Amino acid sequence: MGLWVDTYRPVRLNELVFHRELGEQLRNLVRAGDFPHLLFYGPSGAGKKTLVSALLRELYGKGVDKVKVETKTWSVAREGATAVDVETTTVASNYHVEINPSTAKQRDTYVVQEVIKEMAATRTASMNGVEGEGGGAGAGGSSSARRFKVIVISEADALSKNAQASLRRTMEKYSGSCRLVLWCESASRIIEAVRSRCLCLRVPAPSEEDVGVVLDNVVRREGAGPLPAGLRQRVVKHAGGNMRRALLALETAKAQRFPFAEDQALTPVDWEGFVAQVANDMMAEQTPRRLYMVRGKLYDLLVNCIPPTLVFKQLVRELLAKLDAELKHEVTHWAAFYEHRMKLGSKAIFHIEAFCAKFMAIYKGYLQSMFG
Repeated sequence: MGLWVDTYRPVRLNELVFHRELGEQLRNLVRAGDFPHLLFYGPSGAGKKTLVSALLRELYGKGVDKVKVETKTWSVAREGATAVDVETTTVASNYHVEINPSTAKQRDTYVVQEVIKEMAATRTASMNGVEGEGGGAGAGGSSSARRFKVIVISEADALSKNAQASLRRTMEKYSGSCRLVLWCESASRIIEAVRSRCLCLRVPAPSEEDVGVVLDNVVRREGAGPLPAGLRQRVVKHAGGNMRRALLALETAKAQRFPFAEDQALTPVDWEGFVAQVANDMMAEQTPRRLYMVRGKLYDLLVNCIPPTLVFKQLVRELLAKLDAELKHEVTHWAAFYEHRMKLGSKAIFHIEAFCAKFMAIYKGYLQSMFG
């Protein structure tokens, strides 16, 4: 038995607990026999990956469950220069390929130009007989509806501008043999040329009521109910519209204390507590020595594979909760400035540390103006 977030993930579009209208829209596209390239965007934990997986299941049936994970090094030839080796990890079935080109960092352009082109140009022999495994009318109704491969690109908003420009050309050239399904958190980071070639589908965060319904369903199916109203409400508030976070918090609570209790406390996530310590350090002292210590703690977070964007947002959230109202506007402005710089750069630690230094300068000036 795996984690609840994976065990109870809907596998078909008609099993969705929320986003049902969006699920029905996708089913209509499948029934129509064809659909354009798709772009799913929305906050973390809203259900983008679930929708993509359910769409693939609706298209091809159980065949998409037979996947293999493969790490391969591609030698990409460059005109007038030495070849570049690009290592990528893919999750693939006979009918689809999932890839995250942004993991190649500065070489993501080569991944898009060569790797995806090769995948898009390759049509496996099994694609011609896909209707036998795709589930009949519910999966499109005709073989022509599924005579294309789907390439799923994760975290598309993390791709560089050059990589996105290359992706645009790939979408045009191989539209007859494959469909691209992109998902990301922010569509504003996708260039207009790519967005205009996709059907953009916004995936909103689930409401508090939706999160509560899912929690009740999971507890009932686990035979762990009933879920106390007080604990249920705390989990919902703790999740903040992130379904993954809600299920992980509830499963952790069950592992620590069962049966559930009305006054049961939720265990905070370790890295979030660590970020809170960093925020406290920044507000307690504003010196080069303290900045050096903060940098070390930020490094500890990043080397433990906490995404830089997540660290940055949590740090800003912790700082804003402790600040006076007159400082919040200025700090928010500089947070947006350095987050944008972080997206353009290659070393996240430089930009997070620059924000920390800027904040400490602003806060020290504020304290000096107040207390002379």
